[in-house]
Amino acid sequence: MPALVFRRSFKLSFDGMKRWNDLLGMLKKHYETWLYIGLLCWVVIFQLLEQKSMGWGFYLKHLSLVLFLLLPVLVFSWYKEQWLQTWSRRRYLWWWVICFAVYLPLVIYGLGTLVLPNSHLQLLIVVSAGCSLLLELVLVANAWYQQRLHQWKWIQKLSLEKSILISVSLISVILAIMGVSSIGNPAYDEPGRLLLGFEFSLWKVITRFGTFLGFTVQFLFMYLCGYFFFYLNNRILVPKILKPKGLILYCMSALAAVGIIYPVIAQLLAWLPFNHRLGMIFSANPFVLENAFGAIIIILLSLPVVLALQWSKQNGRIMALEKEKAETELDLLKQQLNPHFFFNTLNNLYALSLAQSKQTPESILQLSELMRYVIYKTKEPAVSIQEEIRYLEDYIQLQRIRLKRKPDIQFSQEVAADTPSVPPLLLIVLVENAFKHGVEPAEERAFLHISLRADARRLYFSCINSFEQETANKGGIGLANLQRRLALLYPGKHQLKTGIENHTFKAELELDLS
Repeated sequence: MPALVFRRSFKLSFDGMKRWNDLLGMLKKHYETWLYIGLLCWVVIFQLLEQKSMGWGFYLKHLSLVLFLLLPVLVFSWYKEQWLQTWSRRRYLWWWVICFAVYLPLVIYGLGTLVLPNSHLQLLIVVSAGCSLLLELVLVANAWYQQRLHQWKWIQKLSLEKSILISVSLISVILAIMGVSSIGNPAYDEPGRLLLGFEFSLWKVITRFGTFLGFTVQFLFMYLCGYFFFYLNNRILVPKILKPKGLILYCMSALAAVGIIYPVIAQLLAWLPFNHRLGMIFSANPFVLENAFGAIIIILLSLPVVLALQWSKQNGRIMALEKEKAETELDLLKQQLNPHFFFNTLNNLYALSLAQSKQTPESILQLSELMRYVIYKTKEPAVSIQEEIRYLEDYIQLQRIRLKRKPDIQFSQEVAADTPSVPPLLLIVLVENAFKHGVEPAEERAFLHISLRADARRLYFSCINSFEQETANKGGIGLANLQRRLALLYPGKHQLKTGIENHTFKAELELDLS
């Protein structure tokens, strides 16, 4: 009874984990749809706060209305990945234009302006449709950026530290422009105090260019003082103290560094000429605790970012080592595979020469084509499925010539034109194994039925051959190498099954090519 209860509880736990993994997979696959739903929830929440209607009834009613009106957008985002793979580019663009360039503007203008004028629903619909259109444009721009990221080498080499330096430089220039543009404006320029207003006057920047350069340098120095604490945390405190010595010494070291450095930096900031012009934003007393709190806040806020960067670098090194190891193992497997193939084919040619067969020259020519494929194509990471099929057909033809008995050999193919490339010599292992352990030693009439079906998402390959029970314990390195190659090339995306039933051996290989 306890064992039964344990099995049932284990099955329930396993089923729960499976459902949770399925849910995570669905969220990952349709993440854009959840972005739209989250965006619309925020729009309705802001509308709820604006109307001061704090209740679930208002929220659910308006959210349901918005989701219903924008249902085409949600459906399009849900099936986007599937349509990108199955539809032509022209058809996909046509439906995208209908959904986002036609339907959303009609919703904004039609419902938002004509049907519901002067109503809080008008603002809700207009904002919801407008934000959805903006989100789609952001997603399209992000997809375009991700596709071309590998072409922009300078972006890949741009570290976070350099990005921050570029950002603070741009911010300093913008603030300097605002500061110079605010000079002489009574709304911002008061006696003894200059406020930075949202003013951008090119004429004032040109005529007061010296002041603009001075403001830019001083703003840049101010931000570089804050950047110094980030740099200190990133280069010294986290890698040299937090990792090897622990959290307590890290906190004590951070406080010690702030205590030593912050009065000096605070004094330098207080001495900046524009400090008096801006109304003494930095205290003349460098020892006030506000300056120390600012430095501590920078360190605390940068800590998660620094830890994420350190983890990313370490993870990148681990992945690079794993990739290098996998490539080395694949090279070793290919070195094992080629001599294995040469040994089998040379044995075939030797048998023909002993029999003084008239087909020997034709077999040598056929073998040379096979050798050329093995020597040159194995250097490539992938070949077209048509090349691999042609190689299989040449190999089968060579076996037909060599064998004395005429086995029943059939090769059926259903291959779509958009089938992706596959690694070379991946399918021949099953065919070689079928001939070596099934067709060749057969005393009676043998057979080999090969089937290949492939499209853009899936490849299915099977070999069914006659099998003599005496060879059941015989084997070679071919299938073992194939298993290892599949584990390296298609981790979690392949399935290889072999089995014997009624003197028939069946091998099935299925690959997920999506």
